[in-house]
Amino acid sequence: MTPLPLVDIGINLAHDSFDADRDAVLARARRAGLVHLIVTGSSRASSVAAAALAARQPALLSATAGVHPHHALELEDGDLAGLRALLAEPQVVAVGECGLDYCRDYSPRDAQRRAFERQVELAIDCGKPLFLHQRDAHADFLAVLTACGAQLPRAVAHCFTGTPAEAEAYLALGLSIGITGWICDERRGQHLLEVVRRIPAGRLMLETDGPYLLPRTLRPKPATRRNEPLYLAEICRVVAAARGEAPLELARATSLAAARLFGLSLPEVMQ
Repeated sequence: MTPLPLVDIGINLAHDSFDADRDAVLARARRAGLVHLIVTGSSRASSVAAAALAARQPALLSATAGVHPHHALELEDGDLAGLRALLAEPQVVAVGECGLDYCRDYSPRDAQRRAFERQVELAIDCGKPLFLHQRDAHADFLAVLTACGAQLPRAVAHCFTGTPAEAEAYLALGLSIGITGWICDERRGQHLLEVVRRIPAGRLMLETDGPYLLPRTLRPKPATRRNEPLYLAEICRVVAAARGEAPLELARATSLAAARLFGLSLPEVMQ
């Protein structure tokens, strides 16, 4: 398969499923053509780990720092100060993963909203973009972002799985949209084939969200269910087919869009 110059905007590389072979995972990603990966922080501890990973390989890796809504109750004043300190580091390029998740409600909804609002304020203060999460909470999620008015930071709706109407609402606010292997799932992701046709080229980004969401269209089927950046090319292929574009064309467009949003320095081949 021809290597594709891709940016994976969301990979949980600090997850313990990568502990045994993290360097090999990155080597496979490079051979597949990936030019940059953004390591997701979803709690205080994972944000520290993501920043440390990115600091060791800044040409290839960046990181986010934030608290996922599942961990909203953990966001104390000290944690917020710790996130602010992480965001001052050059390899940490966004606030998040933050937002609302009413699908599982692992944290009370009022705590989720408070944590989300505080992280939006943090992004405004730090001048960093937002890496956003939303599940079954569209109305409240949109309300928090709309309340920012002209102060709304640059942002991407990570791992978008919603309806065309939700995508249109986010695009109208100026958000970008991240697409994962969910689009490769014939059981629940077919509606995304229509959604991706509506996203302007400069606002569409790709991500694995590994180790989760292994693309079900992969052939031959991998030996394990762990997703990794190597498989971002399959997501690119499926999205490109839905949009009627060549995979190489889509890879370049989504990578350049990610570079603009997150302030990434990509290899000269991408310029």
